[in-house]
Amino acid sequence: MAAAAVSESWPELELAERERRRELLLTGPGLEERVRAAGGQLPPRLFTLPLLHYLEVSGCGSLRAPGPGLAQGLPQLHSLVLRRNALGPGLSPELGPLPALRVLDLSGNALEALPPGQGLGPAEPPGLPQLQSLNLSGNRLRELPADLARCAPRLQSLNLTGNCLDSFPAELFRPGALPLLSELAAADNCLRELSPDIAHLASLKTLDLSNNQLNEIPAELADCPKLKEINFRGNKLRDKRLEKMVSGCQTRSILEYLRVGGRGGGKGKGRAEGSEKEESRRKRRERKQRREGGDGEEQDVGDAGRLLLRVLHVSENPAPLTVRVSPEVRDVRPYIVGAVVRGMDLQPGNALKRFLTSQTKLHEDLCEKRTAATLATHELRAVKGPLLYCARPPQDLKIVPLGRKEAKAKELVRQLQLEAEEQRKQKKRQSVSGLHRYLHLLDGNENYPCLVDADGDVISFPPITNSEKTKVKKTTSDLFLEVTSATSLQICKDVMDALILKMAEMNKYTLENKEEGSLSDTEADAVSGQLPDPRTNPSAGKDGPSLLVVEQVRVVDLEGSLKVVYPSKADLATAPPHVTVVR
Repeated sequence: MAAAAVSESWPELELAERERRRELLLTGPGLEERVRAAGGQLPPRLFTLPLLHYLEVSGCGSLRAPGPGLAQGLPQLHSLVLRRNALGPGLSPELGPLPALRVLDLSGNALEALPPGQGLGPAEPPGLPQLQSLNLSGNRLRELPADLARCAPRLQSLNLTGNCLDSFPAELFRPGALPLLSELAAADNCLRELSPDIAHLASLKTLDLSNNQLNEIPAELADCPKLKEINFRGNKLRDKRLEKMVSGCQTRSILEYLRVGGRGGGKGKGRAEGSEKEESRRKRRERKQRREGGDGEEQDVGDAGRLLLRVLHVSENPAPLTVRVSPEVRDVRPYIVGAVVRGMDLQPGNALKRFLTSQTKLHEDLCEKRTAATLATHELRAVKGPLLYCARPPQDLKIVPLGRKEAKAKELVRQLQLEAEEQRKQKKRQSVSGLHRYLHLLDGNENYPCLVDADGDVISFPPITNSEKTKVKKTTSDLFLEVTSATSLQICKDVMDALILKMAEMNKYTLENKEEGSLSDTEADAVSGQLPDPRTNPSAGKDGPSLLVVEQVRVVDLEGSLKVVYPSKADLATAPPHVTVVR
């Protein structure tokens, strides 16, 4: 009787076990009551599903703790999303060890502290050795665990926005502690001081410490070798000139000011040392430019086999594309990165098919079956900017999906669910294909994310589909690319990097191997749920370097303040030797 009662209370678990599912999302109006009946914890039976890679339990006000057995029962878990619940004040028992976990989202809970035994996991050996993205935003944390870096040594993105922190633990900035950390967000806290040791974060690219209580910015911040985007707005700095700069100047100007002895670096010796460093950097840049600008025969010979990516900066573009972000996406799918690529040649042979296949592979691998991120490509001529990235109720979101008639998102999702059930019956197996595999990623969301053009048409509904309006076809030459994520800005950039570099390689291959066969638009649509319309390729010929132009796209809030620009100098930095990025 007891087992039967459990099955009736948690039919999702029985279904997941029977179908050997790797993704599970628990949500809905009945969840809160069932969790309350389980003592404010997740049911123990959940931890008997060892095949799970993705687990999300969101929007449950009665969930106070995950419960014992998670670490032992879910050893293959890659993504754990427990946002907008009531976890806190600590985690008892602690979450780890979770050896395969890469994404952990605990945002929007009631966490106040994560001490040893009630935190993320042990430090020795590391409890979260593969963790890349940690989101602790929207909690009540007064301090961070001192052993965070030892617990998660491969951390790349750390979001602490909207807590009660007044300082960072010194161990966080210890040399070599977090060698891969590229994104640190701690806006809307009570931070009073930023240690000069932040310069030890060798991979830091993005830093957001807006709306805190900082009165100085250490000059050592300028020594972060990869830092390209900073936000210190909303802090009352003693140096009024610097305070004005952080409200309106580009990151490079602020770092230059700090580098030559601005507030935080002092005067005299600090200024002299800063000037010497900058002079040394300037000479190195000049030597590098002389080497790269040589006119010898070796340069000419090498050009024939090289892939060139020319970055067109916003300041050089007479009509740059901009994406405005509405605040309501913060609780749904907050991260987006965009770029424009000109010069693709998708007409010969199977070029379009290879392009579609490469996107499918990215979705499966780097995007982790769209659980980490989703990419989409659009025919640029059909995109009318500026674009608006927002969230709408399912009954209000209308789109003309690829290969379908216009429908509201609510109707589309229901139709896809019915098709999935039909697939299962016909194939006599539980797995489904196509867009149907991603429906679970929408579960529990009151609003759905969407990208809207200047005409008011929805051109993208991530992570499900694009619009027929901007479908890419064989004749497409210029494209708008977008990557969205619910977990990390850095994963958006990583996916965009991979996509653009792949496009460059494909373009070179197409130019060198003109094929007779051709893929029809109908065949192309069948390959992928997102793709294939217009233009002629301005790329170089077969015997010269293949050139793609990548135009920067700015993502701003509704007031026009910059959130991110891609590609920045820190992006496309890992291009292979045969690819030259011209900035």
